[in-house]
Amino acid sequence: MKFKNTEFKYSPLLSMVMDIDQKLALIRRSTAEITTEAELIALLKEKKTPSVYLGTAITGKPHIGYFVWGLKLADFLKAGFRVVVLLADLHGALDNTPWDLLEKRYQYYESVIRGMFDALGVSASKLEIVKGSSFQLSKEYIHDLLKMATFVSVHDAKKASSEVVKQSDNPKLSGLIYPLMQALDEEYLKVDIQYGGVDQRKILMFAREYLPKIGYKPRIELMTSLIPGLIGEKMSASKEDSKIDLLETGERIKEKLNKAFCPEGQADQNGVLAFAQHVIMVMKEDNKKEFTVKRPQKFGGSISFRTGKELEQAFVSKQLHPMDLKQAVAEEIASLLDPIRKKMKEKEQLAIEAYPQK
Repeated sequence: MKFKNTEFKYSPLLSMVMDIDQKLALIRRSTAEITTEAELIALLKEKKTPSVYLGTAITGKPHIGYFVWGLKLADFLKAGFRVVVLLADLHGALDNTPWDLLEKRYQYYESVIRGMFDALGVSASKLEIVKGSSFQLSKEYIHDLLKMATFVSVHDAKKASSEVVKQSDNPKLSGLIYPLMQALDEEYLKVDIQYGGVDQRKILMFAREYLPKIGYKPRIELMTSLIPGLIGEKMSASKEDSKIDLLETGERIKEKLNKAFCPEGQADQNGVLAFAQHVIMVMKEDNKKEFTVKRPQKFGGSISFRTGKELEQAFVSKQLHPMDLKQAVAEEIASLLDPIRKKMKEKEQLAIEAYPQK
């Protein structure tokens, strides 16, 4: 299936000419794993406009953890890539989203994700946003899905989806179909790279193994680390206390940050510090700005940071108190989410219909 080409209107940063080393450095930034880097280098040498996609299943409400992959996709745009965001409605159904809510969830995701990219300063017109069911129900796709199923064992399918799809003692067949479709999406979206979080690693490696078995080339798989949630574990759309939704109010942001897990001097599993490092500081550095934490003079006065490393060192050495960090991060998040809330104000009914109260 072919998708309409998008005419990019790059900003000066996007339009500057980069050599392969510069592109590679940008793609490597904040990256946990590239399988394989040798293939990536070859791709950059051989192809003028390579392509990458990220897929997100339309399940729970998008949260601030999505900014991590939003920034990474912005890096790919700067490096001259064609960038595709797959809003995977059928994958949402395979992961327990009610079928009667799929269309509303898709509409909600599309609006909010576009708003997120606007907040990052990346016009959604520079992206291809694709609905999964727009090609995943085609005769050719279903044929390939059934063909792949003749090669995949139940054990391998279950293993591949174990960290992504909700599991139970009596798992549903849908969870076993999920990784097969995610592998096929690489071929049908005609991309060179699939990008995801490290929690997707088993599925990404599954795609590399099984696509060649039905005659398609393996793709490059790239992963970034996940931001810990506000309760010291993975930030999850299904765990309300672990996340801040992209439409959260300023008051709720402060409430959640005040209660967040942020032990003095501890960087490990600290979601507040991690968000500051991987989102706020990346944006500040790219815009040549500093992250300022306001403090009363009696506590040392305001302090500013130029890099994420500086921020972490100050926090670990206890020069920066958790409450001061929380307040500063809350202000930054509120400012980041404000344009998204304004954009979605006219679509409050859509949010209710997509996520009805039980």
